[in-house]
Parts: sequence; structure tokens; C-alpha cells
Amino acid sequence: MHETKPSPWIDAPEPHTEGPARLRAMHSVLRNGPLTSHLAWGTGRLATEAELQTVHDAEYLAAVRDLSSAGGGWITGTTRVGADSYTALRAAAGTALEAAAAVLDGQTRMAYALVRPPGHHAQSAVADGYCMFNHAALAAELALRSGLERILTVDWDVHHGNGTQDIFYRRRDVLTTSIHMNHGAWGPSHPQTGWVDETGSGDGAGYNVNIPLPLGAGDSGYVRAFDEIIAPLAQAYQPQLIIAASGQDASAFDPNGRHNVTMSGFRAIGQRLAALADEHCQGRIVLVQEGGYNPSYAPYCLLATLEGLLGTTEVTPDPLAYVPDQTSGLTEALADVADAHHQSWAALRPGPTEN
Repeated sequence: MHETKPSPWIDAPEPHTEGPARLRAMHSVLRNGPLTSHLAWGTGRLATEAELQTVHDAEYLAAVRDLSSAGGGWITGTTRVGADSYTALRAAAGTALEAAAAVLDGQTRMAYALVRPPGHHAQSAVADGYCMFNHAALAAELALRSGLERILTVDWDVHHGNGTQDIFYRRRDVLTTSIHMNHGAWGPSHPQTGWVDETGSGDGAGYNVNIPLPLGAGDSGYVRAFDEIIAPLAQAYQPQLIIAASGQDASAFDPNGRHNVTMSGFRAIGQRLAALADEHCQGRIVLVQEGGYNPSYAPYCLLATLEGLLGTTEVTPDPLAYVPDQTSGLTEALADVADAHHQSWAALRPGPTEN
């Protein structure tokens, strides 16, 4: 029942929110809502073991597979592998790869992998936060192996994209960015803090940018993060492809986050992401679904994100009341990010490197 242990005091416990209901609701809004004529639907596939091993250790994959075959269980303190779920996990990863291939092959300029479970907490050899395989990292690695040299990842899930950070922390061919609430580390499976001082190491020094925002930062916080941090980074780096980890759990009504982002804020994110892609990489964007755990509101936030990406002239009214942004500390938080990276931004355009 969500994140708590079952209680004898509650007759009808709430099921865990990372379940099929949230994705069914998102699928329904896109199928039946105002964007239906703007969307084309494709099919996914199963990722191969070789593809999964481009970002994950073989021993780790075997551990997930064996636990799934043995009836499931906790692989870390935050993440449970379901019984016989390995095929479903491969399907989510393969669908993200198919979305990336559609963009890389020129079939479309943007593609969205509407999959679960999420992936951005999955590290090379550690599961975390409901995530087993890192879909954004798999898509980025596919793009690099297809001949691209500079990938920008943008993660606006309310939680730190620690898995993507981990996988590319020592590399400069992927500039990883994460906008998230300032929650810090949360245990052995998530030792990364998401703070501004985690900037990459070795060849990747300066190529990991965390943007921790104060609780309740809201629409203005995310818009300013894009305008004041992400846009200058993109200008310096000149990415050839943008990969977005798209979560809706930063909304005001999500059980896993309280950042007060509304449909207007998600629409603004979509607009800014499309503008960056148009300016720097011929409009090419691959998006993968991450969090978003309120099945009544997250689908509308996804709808608004796509309205922004597509630049539709008519926008869907917000069905829930607006909660004011918490702007206290926002300017200082963004200044900390800028100060941490100011000296390295001028040198962010890399040449080819060995993977």
C-alpha cells in the first residue's frame, strides 16, 4: 500500500502507486483526448541481453532474471522484482530503444516511450526506486553507437536521476542534467546526493549537472531551471540529440512529490524542450516515461507536456486547483548550480571519446 507497511487499522489498503493503473490512465488520455489526431502509435519489442549489457553489468542482469524466475522479491531496500517480470522489464527497455531508433532512423523527429516501471534510478549494477533497467541510458548508448557524439539528457522527474548520473559520470559524450527536489541520498541503493557538487569525474568532469530545487518550487522553479541552467548548457554543448526522462511526480497532487508543478508548468517544459531541440539538434527528442503516481492528475500533466512539445494552439484546461509556487530560496538554489559549473561551461563541447 503505497510506501507503508500494511496496517490492521485500514480495511481497504491503497495499492502501490507504481502499478498498471497509472499507465493505463496516461494511455487513455492520449488515445481519447484532444491530441489523438496528432499522435501515431508504434509497437515495442523485447530488449536483448546484449543491448541491456551496453549500460548494465551482466552479473546484475542475471540477478534480476534469477529473482524474477524464483518468484520475485526485494532486490534492494527500495525495489521489488515481481514474479516472472523479466520479460516485462525487457519489453519496457526494448520499447525505449525502439523509440530512440525511430528518431535516429529519421522516421520521426520526436518519440515517447510510454513504459513502466520507470528507469532513471537504475544504476549499472544497482536497482533503486522501482527502477531495474535505465531506459534513458539505453537510448543514449544506442545513439552513441549509431554514430552521434554528443547527447544531452534532461530529467525532470521529481527525484534525482541518480542512475543516469552513475552510468555516465566519467564520460563527456553524454551531458546529464537532473532537475529534482533536494531530497539527498536515501540509502545504500541511492548513495548519490543529487547536490551541485556531483559534477562528474575524470573525463566527465563538468558533464553532470544537478539542479536541486527547494520543496514546492512549482512552475516558476522549473521554468527558471530550464531558462537559466539547461538552455545555457545546451548552447555550450551543442547536443546532437536530446533524451528526456519525463516524470509527472513533481505535480502538486502526487503522493511521491510536492513540487507544485501544474499542467501549465509541464506545458512550459514541453515548449522549452522542443525549442532547444529545434535550435541544436534538428528537433530530435526521445522521451521515456518515468514517475507520475497520481492516476487522476499525472495523465493530464503528460498531456500538457505533449501539448507543449507539439506546440498546439488550444490547451487543455487544468481540472484541479492551482497551488502557489514556493519561491523562497529558489534564486539562491539556482545560483548554487550556476556557481558550481560556471568555470566548466565554456569547455563543454567535447570531441569524440572512447566509450
